Amino acid sequence: MTDTPLKRGLPPLHPGALLREDILPSLGISVSSFAAHLRVSRQMLHRILSEEAPVTPAMALRLGKLCGNGPELWLNLQARYDLDRYGRELAKELDEIPTLNAA
Repeated sequence: MTDTPLKRGLPPLHPGALLREDILPSLGISVSSFAAHLRVSRQMLHRILSEEAPVTPAMALRLGKLCGNGPELWLNLQARYDLDRYGRELAKELDEIPTLNAA
């Protein structure tokens, strides 16, 4: 079984962290060159790499094509990150919301 941050109790990584720490270094490619391959601005890519912007469906399509791993990976990474982040932020409020059961 694969050891993942989720299984170790660590919060999920922003997809930008994966790009910044693993993918770009392993490819030996600059941010500018990677952005050019994606057909996006360097500034747009930088916002994702610095975890200031999410991976949108449009960006997931671009990343999935360029990296050869499909858009679902990128959307799933972003969704896990967002659910964890907002789950922590809204924890007290969510505790006050009842769960309704159908009869």
